[in-house]
Amino acid sequence: MIQELIKVALAARERAYAPYSRFRVGAALLTSGGEIYRGCNVENASYGLTCCAERAAVFNAVVSGERKFQAIAVVSDSDDFCTPCGACRQVLAEFGGDINVIMCNNKGEYAECKVAELLPGYFTLDPDADKPGHCTNTDCTNTDRR
Repeated sequence: MIQELIKVALAARERAYAPYSRFRVGAALLTSGGEIYRGCNVENASYGLTCCAERAAVFNAVVSGERKFQAIAVVSDSDDFCTPCGACRQVLAEFGGDINVIMCNNKGEYAECKVAELLPGYFTLDPDADKPGHCTNTDCTNTDRR
């Protein structure tokens, strides 16, 4: 399944709109039901309005009614493994820290890890909690609240 995700992400990368950075990224998101949703980066002259491939894939899946994800493959034109940015890590964490992230380079190599490994202590809201939000990092030892 990893090779299939990478293949879909590579095809998505070809659709990227990256006239400013020329850094094309594609992503393929696997749902728990076995469906694959793709995304590519879409840049904007106002850089802050750019949308990354990972978030585009998540948004594409969500608009189709999906909420449970198993894995995401991310590819670029780089010799280095393409890792999700901080915003994409947080968006993925919204749907679970156990999502497998497959980070690829242009040589066909890849590395894998979980979202929670890329973003330890990611922020989450629990609608049943007394507090409005909390950190998921249970390894934090400093509990001094001044």
